[in-house]
Amino acid sequence: MRHNVGYRKLGRKEGHRRALLRNLTTALFRHERLTTTLPKAKELRPFAERLITLARRDDLHARRRVLRQVSDKEVVKKLFDTLGPRFATRPGGYTRTLKLGPRLGDGAELAIVELVGSEPVFTKQKEEKKARRDKKAAVKAKAEKDAEAADEAAGPQAEAPPEGKKKKKGG
Repeated sequence: MRHNVGYRKLGRKEGHRRALLRNLTTALFRHERLTTTLPKAKELRPFAERLITLARRDDLHARRRVLRQVSDKEVVKKLFDTLGPRFATRPGGYTRTLKLGPRLGDGAELAIVELVGSEPVFTKQKEEKKARRDKKAAVKAKAEKDAEAADEAAGPQAEAPPEGKKKKKGG
């Protein structure tokens, strides 16, 4: 029975589950985005947000508490120097979870976990494509205008073929 169980077991022993959450949190803070299964993402969210709340305080005790969970000192430095000040005015909700759909191999539901405020990379590419499209459309419109001007300069042309003798069918 699952009475009063406040977390997902994720099919692991307690130590393995804690290590998994620590590693996922370290990867999230390092890359600011990661792809994992939906239950892991849901379990990661409160764990990571608690550490970001500690990083907002930016005192020695908070830094030591975060170092107990995240073993990489460079990631802890990034957390306190860049991520903590970024979320200083935000009262929680530091992460975003986006559902991706089922994984091809085993059908597990996948999700992207990302920090709020980290700009996605693909938006700039869309703007570039849109600019290229606008440029191509402008070139195409100019070519059509030039073709119309050339037609007008050449003078009127007969649209119907010249009348002549019609061939008889079958003979």
